[in-house]
Amino acid sequence: MDTLTTYLISLLNFDSSHPLLFTQIHFWLFFLLIYIGFALIVSFTRRGQQHGRQTLRNCYLFLASLLFYYKTSGLFVLLLIFSTLLGWLLGIRMDHTLSAPRRRLQMATGVVLNLLVLFYFKYAYFFTDIYNATIADLFSTSHLQVINHLALWGNALATASGLHSSTQPVFDASVILLPVGISFFTFQNISYIVDVYKRKIPHVANILDFGFYTSFFPQLVAGPILRADQFIPQIYKPYHLPRRQFGLAIFWILNGLVKKLVLSDYLAVNFIDRIFDNPSLYTPFENFASLMLYSLQVYADFSGYTDIAIGVAMLMGFYLPRNFNSPYKAQNPTDFWRRWHISLSHWLRDYLYIPLGGNRSAGFLSYFILAFILAIAAFRLHSTIFAIIATAIMLVLLLALVFFPSRRRSLGTHVNNMDTMLLGGLWHGASFNFITWGGLNGLGILIHKWWHRRGWISHIFILLTTTLTLYFLKIHFPSPLLNLLFFCTAVAFVGFTLLNLLPQTARTTARAWSAWNIFLTFLFISFTRLFFRSGSNLDPAEANEVAWTTASLMIDQIGSHWHLAQIPSIIGHYWLPFLLFALGMAIHWLPTHFKRRYRLWFAQMPLWMLTLITVVAIFLVYQFVTADLQPFIYFQF
Repeated sequence: MDTLTTYLISLLNFDSSHPLLFTQIHFWLFFLLIYIGFALIVSFTRRGQQHGRQTLRNCYLFLASLLFYYKTSGLFVLLLIFSTLLGWLLGIRMDHTLSAPRRRLQMATGVVLNLLVLFYFKYAYFFTDIYNATIADLFSTSHLQVINHLALWGNALATASGLHSSTQPVFDASVILLPVGISFFTFQNISYIVDVYKRKIPHVANILDFGFYTSFFPQLVAGPILRADQFIPQIYKPYHLPRRQFGLAIFWILNGLVKKLVLSDYLAVNFIDRIFDNPSLYTPFENFASLMLYSLQVYADFSGYTDIAIGVAMLMGFYLPRNFNSPYKAQNPTDFWRRWHISLSHWLRDYLYIPLGGNRSAGFLSYFILAFILAIAAFRLHSTIFAIIATAIMLVLLLALVFFPSRRRSLGTHVNNMDTMLLGGLWHGASFNFITWGGLNGLGILIHKWWHRRGWISHIFILLTTTLTLYFLKIHFPSPLLNLLFFCTAVAFVGFTLLNLLPQTARTTARAWSAWNIFLTFLFISFTRLFFRSGSNLDPAEANEVAWTTASLMIDQIGSHWHLAQIPSIIGHYWLPFLLFALGMAIHWLPTHFKRRYRLWFAQMPLWMLTLITVVAIFLVYQFVTADLQPFIYFQF
């Protein structure tokens, strides 16, 4: 009994080496305790007044969510409380302010304060490196060092209060740690402040209700990003969980566990991580395959978390927004970003792209953001060639604005698109590998829009010219990168030409083009993830150098000579990872109506059968668990 009591108490304590993960048995015991309390409150207050029932339930879940975040991030729970109080107070002030300028100032204050907190914890190293690489080196001044001022203040407070001696500080001031999920709850608070300012929603009067909205634990640390107008109305509704919704909740939880443990973790530990740790030790095919498999890994990891979050929230009567819509069915980069991380894509569209001007126009701020990012990239990379290219881009844009005023709107749309993708990349991580990843995706969107406006004769001419040019360059200036680019354009040219020679049967042609576009889009997205994966798990101080080194090594390997005879033996050696990849992609590409059918079949089966299948599924899933459970990739964002 004492052992059980000690264990239950340990569930309430913070252990930095064992944060709560959805894949751990500790989380499910924690959730079981929380859910028992939730069920008792719902049952106890069922006959009370509706408003009182919801307030008590929301208060309980708010406190449970704070406990969950404490278990995940320790004293950073104080940061979540600060963010909650800030958003709540500003919402009340804005709704009671009649003056439009004052309301605008209050909204701007809330947005700026939230971003300053985010910048301090997430981008301190990034901007310090920029300053050291530009201003300090240019004017020969001393370099700045990152200091955790909050830790210094905490140590001073602990010493002054007599809680700790000054010789042994409580907090380490030499490093700034990144609070888990700070990007998600910061964006969530910004959306609330802006929506109240625009009067899309009224302010939330009760701090407990608002705290529940900002901290709801299933989605707190890795999304999806909750929009105030989508979720706040739910917190005032009574608890209701029909039998079918209960079955769907169990399905989503099991689906997420399979994605995370069977696909993502197994592929990472048994194939992908080995290649990325030392690409030069592996063949070109293994490097190429690791990129393809990583696309499935990161999807299974992130969508697996989202599925579990949706299922857990549904058990408590709440519905989280859809965050993925079969992204690898996308036929172009624009379509991909409508299907991938939908809550972030919509947030960036509504609170960044449209305020910058959207597809209407681009103001000074749009061009400044692009010029600023290009400038700091040129300084940080110490590349004269990149500096010349960046300067040329801005000069061409400036000349186009002056001499082609009729093109200003389309140019502005392109600039706003690129700014959104660059800043979206920076949201994912404070390093240039993420900016590069965002820039490549932005470039892919712009090329697709430009390509879509051309006819098929122009397409063939462009592909042929590009292929011949790259062939000439790789002959006279041999390099793995040129080899890789030449091969990709040659494949695109051959495939496009053959598809245009197909018999023009409507259904056959449409399916062939769809498959071809999906294939090209998947390859493009997978190659951009070279910069997403490389160095993403490292300390910001070393992520940039390691990321570019890893990316260069992998490009050199993939662009070198392939020994095709080795491929069957490599697949045979890693047969299980390749089999899981094939199965995962096959399931992903199943028709949407078929997936919906088997979800409903599972949800509506008899309770005894659902229980049996759940137990068997959990047993089989945990046979894939590795020695150390892998954290969710998006926890670091």
